[in-house]
Amino acid sequence: MASPYSPCTILFFLFPFFLIIFVASARPPFACAPGSPATGLPFCSVGHPIKSRVKDLLGRLTRAEKVRLLVNNAAGVPRLGINGYEWWSEALHGVSNTGPGVHFGGKFPGATSFPQVITSAASFNASLWELMGQVVSDETRAMYNGGQAGLTVWSPNVNVFRDPRWGRGQETPGEDPKMAARYAAAYVRGLQQPYDGKHGRTKLKLAACCKHYTAYDLDNWNGIDRFHFNALVSKQDLEDTFNVPFKACVTEGNAASVMCSYNQVNGVPMCADPNLLKGTIRGQWHLDGYIVSDCDSVDVFYNTQHYTSTPEDAVAATLKAGLDLDCGPFLAQYTESAVTKGKVTDNDIDAALTNTLTVQMRLGMYDGDPSTQPFGNLGPRDVCSPAHQNLALEAARQGIVILKNARKTLPLSPSRHRTVAVIGPHSDATVAMIGNYAGVPCRYTSPVQGIGSYVTTVQQKGCMDVACRGDQPIGPAVDAARTADAVIVVVGLDQSFEAEQKDRDGLLLPGRQQELVSKVAMASKGPVVLVVMSGGPVDISFAENDPRVSAIIWAGYPGQAGGAAVADVTFGAYNPGGKLPMTWYPQDYVKKVPMTDMNMRANPSKGYPGRTYRFYTGPVIYPFGHGLSYTKFSHSLAGAPTHLLVPLDGQKLVSVNSTNPAQRKRAVRVTHARCDALHIPIHVDVRNEGDRDGTHTVMIYSNPPAGHSAPAKQLVGFEKVHVTAGGQVRVEMAVDVCNDLSFAYANGVRRIPIGEHSLQIGELSHSVSLRL
Repeated sequence: MASPYSPCTILFFLFPFFLIIFVASARPPFACAPGSPATGLPFCSVGHPIKSRVKDLLGRLTRAEKVRLLVNNAAGVPRLGINGYEWWSEALHGVSNTGPGVHFGGKFPGATSFPQVITSAASFNASLWELMGQVVSDETRAMYNGGQAGLTVWSPNVNVFRDPRWGRGQETPGEDPKMAARYAAAYVRGLQQPYDGKHGRTKLKLAACCKHYTAYDLDNWNGIDRFHFNALVSKQDLEDTFNVPFKACVTEGNAASVMCSYNQVNGVPMCADPNLLKGTIRGQWHLDGYIVSDCDSVDVFYNTQHYTSTPEDAVAATLKAGLDLDCGPFLAQYTESAVTKGKVTDNDIDAALTNTLTVQMRLGMYDGDPSTQPFGNLGPRDVCSPAHQNLALEAARQGIVILKNARKTLPLSPSRHRTVAVIGPHSDATVAMIGNYAGVPCRYTSPVQGIGSYVTTVQQKGCMDVACRGDQPIGPAVDAARTADAVIVVVGLDQSFEAEQKDRDGLLLPGRQQELVSKVAMASKGPVVLVVMSGGPVDISFAENDPRVSAIIWAGYPGQAGGAAVADVTFGAYNPGGKLPMTWYPQDYVKKVPMTDMNMRANPSKGYPGRTYRFYTGPVIYPFGHGLSYTKFSHSLAGAPTHLLVPLDGQKLVSVNSTNPAQRKRAVRVTHARCDALHIPIHVDVRNEGDRDGTHTVMIYSNPPAGHSAPAKQLVGFEKVHVTAGGQVRVEMAVDVCNDLSFAYANGVRRIPIGEHSLQIGELSHSVSLRL
């Protein structure tokens, strides 16, 4: 994927030439261009409400034409001047050519490649997430204007990172549903950048899609794949874990789309479940947009899961459940036959197309010449711009996590550590740094290049790839370590070990990587810094416990500027503030917990330790939220109430049996409380007690009253703050009682426990009594 030349350098020098080409060969209008067959028809009139325009267009289409619009590669309608459209574009952490809707080359040789999502999540910075979304939106619109991308991007992935072995955990914001929800809403807002249109209808710059709904977090493990997996999920876990980010996507981010997943949930394929699609997404959350299948999901539940006896029954099941668009050809092949056989009606087809056509019109695709519309001026100069690339570097810096820093080894000193041995299979990483669902980056800065901008480097890979099998050149790497002033070993995983359709078997470093690290550490005369590149957690307890490994950095998959970011942190040009967005478990975890067990809560009687920091009861290598800085921060509580009244909406308090039969604990349904403005204000003073400026994430965790099956610990708020050396900053936060202090009972109903709730903020603890 790498080019020997930086696309952005090419764009800089050839900008005037590209600009001329862009203006001359910009994308033709999707529909309703002056002089087209539809000129003057109501569906082309931007002065009419979108609802009436959609109705007019549907009334002009034949059934055969409608059916060809139900799939991702929608056919054009030449007699109405409507071009074909590819719905499938991707923008997970930059414009991606994973889907057929994006094409690099020509005026757009590359696009800004931000860190993989799990790395950006480690920043705990919602403002950064939204800003990255805005940059991706600019670049996608620019490529659309140039005819090389679509406006409907099937991103972000907001599944909860439930199991450390999941190959796609790298695509997610981590294991905490509250954090994933906030990431989802922020990134979607950045992508879509809604603006006011006529008749009060919000228009969109891009249409985002939150995926993969729901309880989808197994790809291919121990002979079980996502196409056959039936996730047995309790109503409780569905409500307070798996569905939380998707709800926020729709209700807070106003996402234009949700994608249903391959798997079944409690025996029903997700793309054929009317309760979870039409009932929840559209009915309860009020999706203003379309529901799309993961690619070939309808074919999968017919041909692989054998959920229906005929293809026409599959069409009926999915359309009546609430699906609007099929990624795949199934609906184009069988919908007309389903109508003929009486399985579905023309009204069912119209209902689906109403949702997809409405989104297209909100995107301006039926408004004529795109160059005269909002964002029509975006072009090649807006892709890989210096500002965008600088943001990619800043995002990588913010996502780096210091896991260990014994004896304050870091930062290294260029004056004292003049020659550094850069060792390991990722020492010259490029493609590996961008993870999956990436495009063609503007450029790469590898670790050895980044480190080489500070000191003289000697590179020896030791392992030629991350598999590190058999005969590997470990000896020369050990020799290099003996002579260098310091050693940086860059190890980890890549897409050959964790990826879509590939889950991990264990949590250890592959092959002989551990041996490489240990031998290098034993030989080194100077400090040894271990850098781990991975999407999922790795059991590196050997290095944590080895005093010769002075420091450990987790870089995730840090994007196109990853090597520069690692070097900036290692040599102190940037004071790190990243925190782990997922728990790092020991290898023994995989022996106790099958990936197929969807239960979040621990079950001691079965030896089941539970999942994620919210419920897990076993040992860890590093906990969720762990991350060190080059300075020290302290907290003091400037203000918080000690009690709060929960007003009821005319409903009676409900007593609920606790897990302890000897106790009766009270809780009130969220739907019975008056939730408007029901918040706990928290004011915290953060002081930087060191001699370096730095950023710090203030995290608020809650512990509910005893006796409830709530999480043992739950993140209820976080804010990123910059504090100068010796300075102090006040952070004002609010804990939403109904959203953050409630949890689901066994029946899936959310309740707020009444009584003492303990809030933890760093070293502080504060109790708030909820009363009626």
